[in-house]
Amino acid sequence: MEDHDAELLRALQDEHGEALFAHAVRLSGGDRQRAEDLVQETLLRAWRYPEALDPERGTVRSWLFTTARNLAIDAWRRRSVRVGEVVTDMIPEPPPSADEADRAVEAWTVAEALGRLSQSHREVLVECFYQGRSVAEAAARLGVPPGTVKSRTHYALRSLRMALDEMGVTG
Repeated sequence: MEDHDAELLRALQDEHGEALFAHAVRLSGGDRQRAEDLVQETLLRAWRYPEALDPERGTVRSWLFTTARNLAIDAWRRRSVRVGEVVTDMIPEPPPSADEADRAVEAWTVAEALGRLSQSHREVLVECFYQGRSVAEAAARLGVPPGTVKSRTHYALRSLRMALDEMGVTG
């Protein structure tokens, strides 16, 4: 490992280590050993793929949290494949919904992607999707015709999708 590589890992650990570990503990259901493994593997991936940490592709923390989440999901899938068949009279509980950390990472990612849009595109999305306004209400608030709101919304969603693709978000 070169000095630059070690310096990168130290900087990542110093800046994001505590938050990443807390995220990993939640992902691993409180298992601190598994959380340490997740953090270690996440930082190893950052070291192997430093181009993923390019600020133009998104925030480093967002990438680290997403990578840790993906690693946790992969580990859970591997464990669940190895588990033998369990016979029970009880109906299994539905899978858990996204937890607060996942929602926070998604919110940061979408906010960053929105920040990459033009002001007019960002305004129309905020009015229609975040404020829940109708086309007519958004048009009145923005001072533009309803047809303009509709076309801006169409192009804004396209631009948002492209920004998220550039950030490596798939969906």
